[in-house]
Amino acid sequence: MAEHQKAELFELTNGIIRLKLTNYGATITSLFLPDKQGNLADVVLGFDSLEPYLQGASPYFGCIVGRVANRIKDGKFTLDGVNYSLPINNPPNSLHGGHKGFDKVVWEVVEHINGENPSITFKYHSRDGEEGFPSFSVYLLLLFSRYHVFLWNDVSHDGEKGLLFLSLLLLFSSYRTFLCNDILIVPEPGYPGDVTVTATYTLTSGTTMRLDMEAVPKTKPTPVNLAQHTYWNLAGHSSGKVLEHSVQIWASRITPVDQNSIPTGEIMPVEGTVFDFNSENKIGSLIHEVPGLGYDHNYVLDCGEEKSGLKHAAKVKDPLSSRVLNLWTNAPGMQFYTANYVDGVFGKGGTIYGKHSGLCLETQGFPNAINQPNFPSIVVQPGEKYKHTMLFEFSVE
Repeated sequence: MAEHQKAELFELTNGIIRLKLTNYGATITSLFLPDKQGNLADVVLGFDSLEPYLQGASPYFGCIVGRVANRIKDGKFTLDGVNYSLPINNPPNSLHGGHKGFDKVVWEVVEHINGENPSITFKYHSRDGEEGFPSFSVYLLLLFSRYHVFLWNDVSHDGEKGLLFLSLLLLFSSYRTFLCNDILIVPEPGYPGDVTVTATYTLTSGTTMRLDMEAVPKTKPTPVNLAQHTYWNLAGHSSGKVLEHSVQIWASRITPVDQNSIPTGEIMPVEGTVFDFNSENKIGSLIHEVPGLGYDHNYVLDCGEEKSGLKHAAKVKDPLSSRVLNLWTNAPGMQFYTANYVDGVFGKGGTIYGKHSGLCLETQGFPNAINQPNFPSIVVQPGEKYKHTMLFEFSVE
């Protein structure tokens, strides 16, 4: 079981690709690829050891985020008539699962296979009520229940204070009766239902890596939206900004956002805007015109070219090394993020990562989909299986 396991490092290699991972957050920590001269470089941002991950220094480097990736507006949603609340860890919203999402837990290693197509499978059991916490009124209730005898001893000798205390005690007793009879509902329940999640990384060939994520709710319907959050820099993790990388995204629309990065509900065409990557374009060419600090937007993926049942989501190329990444997926959306909030993070080999030092291609369900009925649903019923696949194809050109 994962609760009896500790965070460890693992490696998959097929002689060309060398992948390092940890079961803490099912995280990619390093990925070495050859350039056009055959020189290897680590092309993902991260840390040399496990300690920074365990200490919370990582801005989601390389991990799997969930139970719900991206933002949930105000940390609230309603499902089957029940109101749910989550921690606000990215004010005023809940981000990437909450305070302790899937990226901050130790996953069980259920299989580790070496050979021509090496793979590793991680598993995590997400419990009913995860990321839940009692409301402020419950804290007061528990505090008063525990210490009312001591308070009475302090005020019983004073008639006026004693009368006030007895009034509070009567109010407390009535409030507790409401609670016990389920008339007043005050707990903040977190995510509903038990869910078993697995993530399998496989080097399917000398040029490809596949990630299969699955989740099965056990007891209640629940939102599920997993995302892989690697920060890519195809020139090498220590090479600086990715603004010279060219990107193509197979998406003709995005879900525009408000001032709090929550989708407005609109589906907006990208043609002729700063979000248009229908043909290859340098990241840095228009990023200064993007509202805010850079790209952090969900692209609505088109149903076009396919490979192994997956649609083409994005292509990234570094002009110096000629390394190329093509991404394929079955997810409906992809968050294109340019490391806007990375600032002075001490990474591998003493490298200091700054703004735009990497890019993320987070295939996903749409942000805040649980609160947007016109977005594809992310609710999974008990016994159903959530499936999310990503195929990373590496080359030089």
